[in-house]
Amino acid sequence: MTRFADIALTAAAPLIWGSTYIVTTQMLPNLDPLTIAVLRALPAGLLLLLLVRDLPQGRWIGRMLVLGALNFALFWSLLFVAAYRLPGGVAAIMGALQPFIVIFAARVLLGTPIRALSVIAVTIGIGGVALLILTPAARLDMVGVAAGLLGSASMALGTVLSRKWKPPVSTLTFTAWQLTAGGLLLLPFLPLASTDWGTITPTNLMGLAYLGLIGAALTYLIWIRGIARLHPSAVSLLGFLSPFSATVLGWWILNEMLSLPQALGMIIVLASILLGQYALRKAQD
Repeated sequence: MTRFADIALTAAAPLIWGSTYIVTTQMLPNLDPLTIAVLRALPAGLLLLLLVRDLPQGRWIGRMLVLGALNFALFWSLLFVAAYRLPGGVAAIMGALQPFIVIFAARVLLGTPIRALSVIAVTIGIGGVALLILTPAARLDMVGVAAGLLGSASMALGTVLSRKWKPPVSTLTFTAWQLTAGGLLLLPFLPLASTDWGTITPTNLMGLAYLGLIGAALTYLIWIRGIARLHPSAVSLLGFLSPFSATVLGWWILNEMLSLPQALGMIIVLASILLGQYALRKAQD
């Protein structure tokens, strides 16, 4: 598969993740963030484990627990806190800092040089994402902002370590291990969740099935495959497509207004992704 095809396939993951905010607020309003995170990660991970029938051994057990915590347990818990306390676009912009963190984490953990053009592309992308959320409804909640920032840092570090700690197994197995580890780490805290299980509805179950099967198993399989084939910075830049997708879906499904600054922000986000991919391609040539 060509590099362009790898980028295009990997881009599908953040495009789908942009729907998380709508699904959470519209289909799961009676469920708390911890319950959603557990029911999103653990069933999907166990399902994939049934398919691969392989478990980590030795040092890989500890590494999968770390990756499961960074990419799923911590990230998803914080993501859902942000999603509940902030408008979708505002929650999404917190993830816009992820490529910045990946650039510097890759320098420390992988020895990757920091490319000025990559930093410029990320800066432009953050500006574009900012335009996407400049709406009258864009209120700031400090707890939500803090959760979004910490979640972004968690996944950024998990992205780099997923490249550094790639085990000698298939991408499907690697995904299954991480998802299961993330779900198991959250499971002991489930009794602390505030969800009333008696209020769970068929709509809740459909939302959870979507987040688990599509928004977790499928998309993270694609994402982890991309990390293995592309530079972590190239993959993280594609994360800008998540707020892009969230904005488009808010306009299309929730009839939210799409302003001229938001339209300009979309163009800037796409331009930053193209610039960043060009910078990293030139660096690898």
